[in-house]
Amino acid sequence: MPHVHHEDQAKPPRSAKPRVARRLLAYAFTEWRTLLLGFFFLAIATLADVGGPVVLKHFIDGYLTPLHFPFGPVAALAGLYFALLVVSPAFHYLQYVKFNEAAQRIIRAIRVDVFAKVERMALSFFDRTPVGWVVSRVTNDTEAIKELYVSVLAAFVQNIVFLLGVFIGMFYLDAGMALYLAWVVPVVLLLMWVYRRVSGPIIHRTREKLSDVNTMLSEMLMGMSIVQAFRQEERLRTRFASLSADYFHSFLRQIKINGLLVRPAVDVLYLVAAVVLLSVFGVRSWHGPVELGVMYAFISYIDRMFEPINEMMFRLTSFQQALVAGERVFGLMDMDEREPVPEAPEAFEIPHGRVEFRDVTFSYDGKQEVLKGISFVAEPGMTVALVGHTGSGKSTIANLLLRFYRPASGEILIDGVPLALYDEAALRRQVGLVLQDPVLFVGDIAFNIRLHDDYSDEAVEEAARFVQADRLIERLPQRYEEPVVERGATLSSGERQLIAFARTMVRQPKILVLDEATANIDTETEGLIQEALARMRRGRTTIVIAHRLSTIQDADLILVLHQGEIVERGTHPELLARGGLYAAMYRMQQGGAAAASERPAATGGGAASAD
Repeated sequence: MPHVHHEDQAKPPRSAKPRVARRLLAYAFTEWRTLLLGFFFLAIATLADVGGPVVLKHFIDGYLTPLHFPFGPVAALAGLYFALLVVSPAFHYLQYVKFNEAAQRIIRAIRVDVFAKVERMALSFFDRTPVGWVVSRVTNDTEAIKELYVSVLAAFVQNIVFLLGVFIGMFYLDAGMALYLAWVVPVVLLLMWVYRRVSGPIIHRTREKLSDVNTMLSEMLMGMSIVQAFRQEERLRTRFASLSADYFHSFLRQIKINGLLVRPAVDVLYLVAAVVLLSVFGVRSWHGPVELGVMYAFISYIDRMFEPINEMMFRLTSFQQALVAGERVFGLMDMDEREPVPEAPEAFEIPHGRVEFRDVTFSYDGKQEVLKGISFVAEPGMTVALVGHTGSGKSTIANLLLRFYRPASGEILIDGVPLALYDEAALRRQVGLVLQDPVLFVGDIAFNIRLHDDYSDEAVEEAARFVQADRLIERLPQRYEEPVVERGATLSSGERQLIAFARTMVRQPKILVLDEATANIDTETEGLIQEALARMRRGRTTIVIAHRLSTIQDADLILVLHQGEIVERGTHPELLARGGLYAAMYRMQQGGAAAASERPAATGGGAASAD
């Protein structure tokens, strides 16, 4: 099924941005104690910053201008000034640590929530969604959100508090002069509003381009063997360069907007404010004396006032990126595509393992039916094989039995209980699955058998012995502690399959689903795998999706599917005697095998395959 880009689904309308901001602040509230402590440290640091010019004003006007330097008062002012110089960086450090501590915890919570959401998504979501798209949400977008808590939130609060302190200090020194500079606040707010309106679409497009780059990188790395085997390096390098260029040009537009509306605009405001300040003091000097301490304090305050304005303007980029990233992350979290689970499960055990399909119909896209009126019964201990050409619906039956999807109509029952009523944990534990290409995870052999469950070492080893994987494991240097790399790349296909068998059997399932479990085995382990499969099927209800018909000749029931319907059913001898589709498929495979034995150099083989 082709991948579909989810950008439109995950992008809320412009009116949703305030809601995104509220959700981001809701996460911040979970760390309110740490943030409150950070704000307390920030307030102390800000008071120290604002108090410095006031102390200098008193020194200049009270002692420096009249050239009167009594030791006690001057020493007290000097001590206070230097104390403020020490207090300011010390408490700025403490607030920085606290804000970052809160931010890291908040981002950890968001990432865990996104990861948990992805884990619970229906398989239909992964059928059409590129892996890189999901990875970009969990990594890049949450990293962008982190800046909201690390730098934006702290910087805005810190600088707003500081600006309030500066204006309070200016009004304390000279209210009339402070009023001449009050125009700066609405102009800065207007500039911020314009920047947000202009930069928002550009930042959103930049995030999309980065997601495209990640998607292609992820797909290329997963299919590197195919890329090299078919000599696609140059073509993919050209495509990757094109995507990277799109990201570059989009990011460059973002930089141009920043360069125009951030620093230059604020610098112009600073120059205008300085001209206004000096002009007013100049006009006042025509009518009487001007206090040098007050003028120095105002000049110092203007310098200090535009530093936080500049910082807030710079942080607007991170703020916009955090909002856009929040839209994308919450868009994913709000997708209503959860895997099918019962809201109020009634059955918590599968006592026998009787499987029944009653007139089951299913479609992946809601338009084209993949299964049409499928009905059959697999009694406890019985082996039912599903055969048919590609796209006939074999794997879809297995996916429905495992409740990865819900049937459009009809009903699936286990031991007479509708599948939808089974507890999820019981269903996953008591219906075992072995895939054609087993997935192994980074860890060791024992971990890949128990998969975080609390099975004892004895249970793990017993499961390995049961499927005869112990013969291969004992030959490894570290046995059950032998490291396993990503996807088990250092092990042969047969070794990976035997470990997957042990992983399934350690859970002692009542029902076993084998999805082309013997399709990719190597000759060295084929005998062990066939014997292990015979042991695993004994006493269990087994659904086998078969590619090689020679492996299911002893099945109790063979269902032959064609275009989503069961067109034949019976045992191997019965179906051969009937001379229908199954017999034709069997003769084709047997003929291919005979031809291959007569022409050892040829690479022909069977024609039937799984869907």
